[in-house]
Amino acid sequence: MPVSDVAMSLIVQGAALVSLVWSLIVITVSSTGIYKLVRHNRSPPSKPVSPLLDDNQVPHITLIRPAKGVEVGLYECLASTFRQAYPKNKLTIHLCVASTDDPAYPILRQVIADFPDADARLFVEEDDPVLHGVDGHVNSLGPNPKVRNISRAYREAKGDVIWMMDCNVWVSRYAAGRLIDKLFGFRLGGARTTPYRFVHQLPLVVDIETQNTEEAQTLLTAGAGPAVTMGRGGRLEEMFLATTHAKFYNGINSIGIAPCVLGKSNMFRKSHLERLTDFKQNPVLSPSDASRGRGIDFFSSYICEDHLIGDLFFKSQLPGFRRHGLVFGEVAIQPTSGMSVAAYIARRVRWLRVRKWTVIAATLVEPGVESFLCSLHISFALTTLPWFHNLFAISQTWGAMGTIWASTMIIWVVLDYLLTSMLFRLQSLDMDENTPAFARGTSRQGGTQGRPFSEWLLSWLGRELLALPIWTWAVLLGTTVSWRGNQFKVRMDMSVVEIEDKKRTPQLLERQLAGTTTPRSRSKDRVD
Repeated sequence: MPVSDVAMSLIVQGAALVSLVWSLIVITVSSTGIYKLVRHNRSPPSKPVSPLLDDNQVPHITLIRPAKGVEVGLYECLASTFRQAYPKNKLTIHLCVASTDDPAYPILRQVIADFPDADARLFVEEDDPVLHGVDGHVNSLGPNPKVRNISRAYREAKGDVIWMMDCNVWVSRYAAGRLIDKLFGFRLGGARTTPYRFVHQLPLVVDIETQNTEEAQTLLTAGAGPAVTMGRGGRLEEMFLATTHAKFYNGINSIGIAPCVLGKSNMFRKSHLERLTDFKQNPVLSPSDASRGRGIDFFSSYICEDHLIGDLFFKSQLPGFRRHGLVFGEVAIQPTSGMSVAAYIARRVRWLRVRKWTVIAATLVEPGVESFLCSLHISFALTTLPWFHNLFAISQTWGAMGTIWASTMIIWVVLDYLLTSMLFRLQSLDMDENTPAFARGTSRQGGTQGRPFSEWLLSWLGRELLALPIWTWAVLLGTTVSWRGNQFKVRMDMSVVEIEDKKRTPQLLERQLAGTTTPRSRSKDRVD
C-alpha cells in the first residue's frame, strides 16, 4: 500500500476513534440523565424536613421575582409562591417591575392583595434611589434590565437565603422546603448531610396552545392578559427542554463535571454571593472585577447573569460546601402560548450568543450532542474502526453506515418519546385544589392532553432539524441579541453594550399617542 494511502487510512481511523470517544461521552451523560429523570419523576419526593423544624432552625427565605409584561398563567405562577407550605414568618416575597406603566404591575398588586397574610412587597425600579434618587444615577448599574429590576429587592432582602425565580414559572407548594433541605443538608430524623452552595430546579415548558381560548383564559387574571393564539414555537421549546436539555441538565448535574444552570429557579446564600463577588476575598476574580459592585450588582454588565452566578459558585472555593445541587423531581413549570417559531429561534440564538464566551468549549461541541450528528459519529466509528469489523463482522461500507445511522435514529426517537411522555405526566409534582391545569400533567383529571405520536414526531423533527442552523447562526454569524425589548452586543469578555434603536422609540411613541399599544405590544416579547 502506498505511503499516502497508509497515512490517509491512519487519519480516517484517528477521526473514527475521536467519533467513538465522543459518542461514548454523549451516551454516558445522556444515559445518566435519563436514569435520574426516570428515577425521580415518576412519583412525588418525600415531604421536606425544613418546614417542620423548630422556628429558630428554619432558614429565612427572601424570594425575588422580576416581572415585565403579561404572559399566559402569570397570576397562577406568582400565586404559587404565596401558597408555599413553608412557615409564613420565614418567607419574604419581593416582586419587582421596571415601572408602574408595565402591564404586569396591576397583576403584581392584585396577587399581593389576594394574600394579605404574606410578607410581600412590590419594588418598582423607577423608585430605586441608587438609580433614580437624589444621590443616584441611571448608570450606577450596567445595562442588564433584569439585574436593574431586582437590585433593590436583593439589597433589602431579609435573612441570608435568596431564592431567585422568573415571573413565568410555577412551582409546587413544597418547592421552598425541598430547595432549603438540599441547600442546608437537612434530612429526616434530625440528620444532616453536606450542604450545598447553590441549588436549583429542572425547568420544563408546557405549551397550552391546544386548549380553547375560554379554558386557557382561566389561567390569567380576568381581562389582564393576552388571548391564547396559535404558534408552533411553543412546541419546539417544549420539546427542547423535555429531551436534549432535560437529559443533559440532569446528567451533567449528576456527574458534576461542569456548571449547568438555566436560571428559572435558583437558591443560594446572600453572604456567599457577597463574598464571591469581592475581589479581595475571591482569587477567581481578576483586578478588573473590583469595580463591578457586589452581590447581584456584580452581574449588571452581563446578560446571562443566572449562568454566571452558577459558574461563579461552581469555580470558587467555599470549604465545607458542595457545589451545585439539582433538586431532583421538583420541576419548575413555565406555561407558554402563542410563541412563534421566530421567537423560539431568537430565544435559542440569544442563549447561545450570551454563553458562548462563558463556556466556549461546550458551545463549540454542542452540535455533536444532537441526534443527527451524534448518530453520524456512532455509525462512522462502528463502520471504520477495524476492531468492530474483526469482532462483530460489521461491514465497512456506506450501506452499513447508513443502516446503523437509521437504527440509531429510531432508538433515539423511541427513547425521547418515552421520556417526554413520562415527564409530561408531571407525576413528581404534588397536586392540590390550587394546581392549575398546565401543572396537572397528562395523567391527572383536569390536566393537559398528551400529544398524538404523529404530532409529537413533527415537533421533534422540527426541533432537531433547526438545531444546527440555529447554532451556526448564533455562534458563527453574529454577536447581537434581543432581550426584554432591547438590543445588546455581546463582547468577548461576556459583558454587553446596549445598542440604541433609533426607529423603536419614535414608533413606540407614535403608537402610544394613537392609543394602539396593547398588553402584548408592551410585554417583553419574551425570548429569555
